[in-house]
Amino acid sequence: MHKTPITRKGFEKLKKDLEQIKTVLIPENIRDIEVARSHGDLSENAEYAAAKERQAFLHGKMQELENNLATSTIIDITQLSDDKVVFGATVSMEEIHTGNVVKYQLVGPYESDIGKSKISVTSPIGKALIGKCIGDQVTVKAPGGIREFEITDIAIEEL
Repeated sequence: MHKTPITRKGFEKLKKDLEQIKTVLIPENIRDIEVARSHGDLSENAEYAAAKERQAFLHGKMQELENNLATSTIIDITQLSDDKVVFGATVSMEEIHTGNVVKYQLVGPYESDIGKSKISVTSPIGKALIGKCIGDQVTVKAPGGIREFEITDIAIEEL
């Protein structure tokens, strides 16, 4: 079975999301279905149709989260070295052509969130960074074109 790396924080978030679906969202949805049923003819009942669609979505999301948890391997990032870029490292880089500085934490695909500066180790930037050191230059073929960066710092910290 293929195992996917995840931080302890990311694993706990997946567990919390799953618990929210099981204990709050699905019971609310069941009540919504019951209320919609009480309105009579189900064939023309938009509330009932919407509640059943939501039920299918919630059960699919629950299965996805259960699968993600089952296939995850927690990596203790506090035990990692910051001498090169590894899973869990937070990397600061300067874009060579623009001088813009960006900072990303390399995480697994289940917890990547560009809005929180968390990128997957399987993304083009993530793949290009693994194993590199401070001062190394990295060329990334991104959807917006080729981008070149110089690594300015590597830290082991949660963003």
